[in-house]
Amino acid sequence: MATANHALEAQLDFRFWAQPALAEYCPAQDGFRFVPFGEERTARSQPPRNDGDAEPTRVLIVEDHRVVAEGLAALINDQADMKVVGNVGSLADCVPAAIELNPEVVLLDFRLPDGSGPDAAAAIRSIRPAAKMIFLTREDTEAARFAAVQAGASAFLHKSRAAAEVLATIRDVARGKMLITPRTIATLLTKRRSIEAQLERLTPREKEVLRLMAAGLPSRSIAEEMGISYTTIRTHIRSLGNKLAVHSKLEAIVKARELGLIS
Repeated sequence: MATANHALEAQLDFRFWAQPALAEYCPAQDGFRFVPFGEERTARSQPPRNDGDAEPTRVLIVEDHRVVAEGLAALINDQADMKVVGNVGSLADCVPAAIELNPEVVLLDFRLPDGSGPDAAAAIRSIRPAAKMIFLTREDTEAARFAAVQAGASAFLHKSRAAAEVLATIRDVARGKMLITPRTIATLLTKRRSIEAQLERLTPREKEVLRLMAAGLPSRSIAEEMGISYTTIRTHIRSLGNKLAVHSKLEAIVKARELGLIS
């Protein structure tokens, strides 16, 4: 008999979801204490026994990709200790859903068609301050993590993580655990200050040139797009190289993502 895990694998086509997590996500690398699944945590990762009185954790999903959202709902609803009370795909829909459904945990994507996951989290927390926020996303930049922390996230998971890890994270967060450590927050703040300092060094035109470089446009096309001379573009590119050590399309993409100029 197919389980909800199998349904999720089939619907999402994420080969990673079917793989067990073999080791704890290393806090020393980026500080996010994702739920480990070593032998020492096996018992705690299991759902609690249903004593007949405990209500399942109420989960709201905010995800605009319907296949992903439906797969998550199937996975969660197969658990005795949690249930999906709502499934919305936009910033506009998340607040009415939170008002009506009163979720305990909100599972959010980072990008929505009419806004961002952090915008949605902040809006939900303004009317449901007790709701816990978990970001489940493909975004993996310092800017994304910092925005999630600012929005009050309790956890931040990449969509490549195992399905069992998502469930364990929901359980931990529902119990009041903060899976983003103070050390992580301090590291993000330090990196954010560095990013802001780099942005302050750039002129508005240099930021636009960097964004267009990251989009793959050659110098002459950037000049046409911005309505300025090719010589001026070359001057801006040299300035970017001096300020940010950006000398190629690949370096421009990496730096533009780091600075939050592109998604």
